[in-house]
Amino acid sequence: MPSVAVVGAAGFAGALCAAIVERHPSLDLVAVTARSDAGLRLDQLYPRHRVSLELEAFDADRVAERAEAALVAYPHGAAAPVVAQLRERGLKVVDLSADFRLERVRYEAAYGPHAAPALLGASVYGLPEIGHREAVRGADLVAGPGCYPTAALLALWPLREVAADAVVDAKSGVSGAGREATGTTHFVSVAENVNAYKVEGHRHRAELDQELAGRGFPVTFTPHLLPIDQGLLASCYVTPKHALSAADVRELFLDAYAGEPFVELVESPPGVRDVRETNLCRVCATVEPATGRVLAFAAIDNLWKGAASQAVQDLNLMLGLREEEGLGAVATTGTPAPVRAARTEEVPS
Repeated sequence: MPSVAVVGAAGFAGALCAAIVERHPSLDLVAVTARSDAGLRLDQLYPRHRVSLELEAFDADRVAERAEAALVAYPHGAAAPVVAQLRERGLKVVDLSADFRLERVRYEAAYGPHAAPALLGASVYGLPEIGHREAVRGADLVAGPGCYPTAALLALWPLREVAADAVVDAKSGVSGAGREATGTTHFVSVAENVNAYKVEGHRHRAELDQELAGRGFPVTFTPHLLPIDQGLLASCYVTPKHALSAADVRELFLDAYAGEPFVELVESPPGVRDVRETNLCRVCATVEPATGRVLAFAAIDNLWKGAASQAVQDLNLMLGLREEEGLGAVATTGTPAPVRAARTEEVPS
């Protein structure tokens, strides 16, 4: 049974990584580390995860003595040196930060100087559903995608050859801001409110640009904060190069995601509660008759498919395990779910 450490387990995503690995039938959680919270048990910080291991200060040698793989959940900038130390000691690593998602030029334009640029050429972007699966299987270092790009790319990928341009209107719960959320991401600012932010250039758009590079269509990306704890919805409005019917669009999505265990195609726009605490991405795509635009909606749990469970999905592939193992419910391999009642029926008058 492969042994796994979670480095940075005191944050939201890291703690969830530890909980998923702890319950995984084919992985052995052997260490959890933290910076300021070392010495506490993880279940003292997050009782609901029921992980009783003690958080320890990070020491690469101690981790390498016990683990053959690691999930690293540090912020960007702080992750790269830690990943480099673990790779020097032969561990397979999935990094949840932005540090290994991008080519160096794109990374440094969005985040600043890179702390371990020599590793960039060896990293694989960890979104298996858009053509990276086989590369992830053979990788020693995988970069977990950002939450916004995960949803947006899964909504746009089947349209990559037919899109002239796209607008991505994405909305996320505040857990995406992390455990130390302050200012405009603090609960007091977000409650009873919805607002757009970083409208002139969110860092996650670099991932959209990179993964859609060469496809010949520009993407406008606007993120919003919702007054919910977790969940993310990407609403994408795509101008096609030529007229498409709803049936044409449906066929593109069925072809793209046939057999995908974690993409669920549905016939009405999804909500974030539909995928809460799962590794599923629920997708609906159709055509607006009045304009001919393609409307594509993707809902994920930003802490799960947008971070922790997707990291475990990648780790499963890297370790030669079943991709779905330890990740609970899986999608219906491209078979659309029944049309649901209109959302307006759920809202009190």
